[in-house]
Formats: sequence, structure tokens, C-alpha cells
Amino acid sequence: MTRVLLTGFEPFGGDAGNPSGDAVRLLAASWDGPAELITAVLPVTFADAPAGIRSLIDEHEPDIVIATGLAGNRAAVTPERVAINLIDARIPDNAGSRPIDEPVVKGGPAAYFATIPVKAIARDISAAGIPGEVSFTAGTFVCNQVFYAAMDAASALPRTRAGFIHVPWSTEHAPAGAPALPLEDIARALEIAVRTSIRSSRDAAIPGGAVS
Repeated sequence: MTRVLLTGFEPFGGDAGNPSGDAVRLLAASWDGPAELITAVLPVTFADAPAGIRSLIDEHEPDIVIATGLAGNRAAVTPERVAINLIDARIPDNAGSRPIDEPVVKGGPAAYFATIPVKAIARDISAAGIPGEVSFTAGTFVCNQVFYAAMDAASALPRTRAGFIHVPWSTEHAPAGAPALPLEDIARALEIAVRTSIRSSRDAAIPGGAVS
């Protein structure tokens, strides 16, 4: 049986919720297989989030790892293509830590490319009537750190493919004026991402690039 690890994040700062963690919980409650779905909600801290996902990967040795997080300025669900070996925190994490110009992994590669089918995921999410598009930057905050840590851990497991998906605010908790999607749509998009990743070991040969 295929084993999938899906993670989201806890609320950040004083936010009432985090749509990534909320959607992961919602999907976990409705998941009907056939793959085994393991879910977890990670802390928004530089010290504990990467250790948390590494521990989960070590414990479960999943076939597929999909970490998710909030990109509050985006209106679409965006599978990420590239994790970079850089932490540069514009604001503190939930523990008050604010590292600047530090590597995620000392001596690690400058970047990792996602090994889940990001173009196919964006295509299938869009086909379901939910905004979806490929992204080429996961930022330099905890989301990118977890993405990089997941890729680094997965690189030691020959059969494990991994990646990261950013989601917009949910309409239930979005700040005034922020782009948002219903939480059920976000959870549905994550389900599509999981099922597409299970079905497709290679990405779709379709345009997905950016011009700027």
C-alpha cells in the first residue's frame, strides 16, 4: 500500500487559524484510501518544524511527502518547484526567532527540485474548478525551510518523492481584503494533489513556467 505523509502548519502569530493545518485535518477526517494517509500539523518555528518533518519521514518512510503552508498573498493553490538552502526571516517565527542569511542545511545543495508532479497537480486542481498554478518560490521563511528539509530527508530514501504546496487563506479566517478560498476547496485541492502524486510518478509535459 502506498503511504503518504501530508503536513500543514499551526496558526501563525495571533491568527485564528491556518488553512494548511485546517485543510489537512479536514482531509484526514474524510480520506477513504486506498493509500495510507498520515497527517501532522507542524509548529511555525525554525527550531522545531524541520526536525518535526524529518522525524515523521524517518518514522514512517512514506512513498510520498507533501508539506503545505499558507501564502496569504496568493489567490491560487500553488505547488512549489524549488526549495532553496536559505533562511532569511523578515519577521519572527512563533518562538520569536528571526534567523537571517542562514542555510537550512550547512553544506547542503543550493536547492532541491520537487519530485512530486507539480505541473500535473496544478493542472488537475484547475480542472476541478479550483485555482491552481505552479510557483517557483517558496520564500525564505519556515515554509521553505520545511520544504528543503523534506527534500533533504527524502533524498536518502530511494523510493520517496516529496514536495510542498502553498495554499491561500480560507474564507473562514481570511483578513479583510485578502484573497481566499473556501476551506473545503483547499482540502479538495490537497486531496487532488495526493491522488495525482500517487497516480503520476512523472510530471506532465505541459507549460508551467513564468516570464518574470
